[in-house]
Amino acid sequence: MKLSASFYERKDVVKIARELLGKALFTNIRGVITGGLIVETEAYSYRERGCHAFGSKMTSRNAVMFGSGGHAYVYLCYGMHHLFNVVTNEEGVAEAVLIRSLQPLVGAEEMSLRRNNKGSFQLTSGPGKLSKALGIDRTFNGKSLLHDDVWIEESGMHITKKQIVATPRIGIDYAGEDAKLPWRFTITGNPWISH
Repeated sequence: MKLSASFYERKDVVKIARELLGKALFTNIRGVITGGLIVETEAYSYRERGCHAFGSKMTSRNAVMFGSGGHAYVYLCYGMHHLFNVVTNEEGVAEAVLIRSLQPLVGAEEMSLRRNNKGSFQLTSGPGKLSKALGIDRTFNGKSLLHDDVWIEESGMHITKKQIVATPRIGIDYAGEDAKLPWRFTITGNPWISH
């Protein structure tokens, strides 16, 4: 069952980032479904310098973050990697969760083709990798996660607090002290986590 709008519209982006672990992310592109378990996330909030919308400053790039929770925020990183984020909170409050890694569940062969035959744990072990494997690009920016192009659903897996590791986020040294916030979450020992 797809997660409801109420899951995404809550006010605690850090809690949502933790709770997305073990959920399943899917895309449906021309009838081809690919997806996997979310095993790594990062939380971002307008209140801290790691966020594209720090200080609630809206730009053409981050405008989707200011919409209601339950939409995709996809941006291009280093001019080549599409990164997939889940918008959270209510309209006007810019917060999102970056999905960093997946454990493949469905359509691994198609994902491997999209990734030029990369296999094993390299297939979806990073935010740019998983977006390419799932066929996610900028055309997904703003799409509702309640529809049938891209969505997140319950997997039946229950992740306990003991199974979650919290560390600082990756690649945001520019955020100063905010870079030290322990807002990156992983499932302990999962081999698909990014390195």
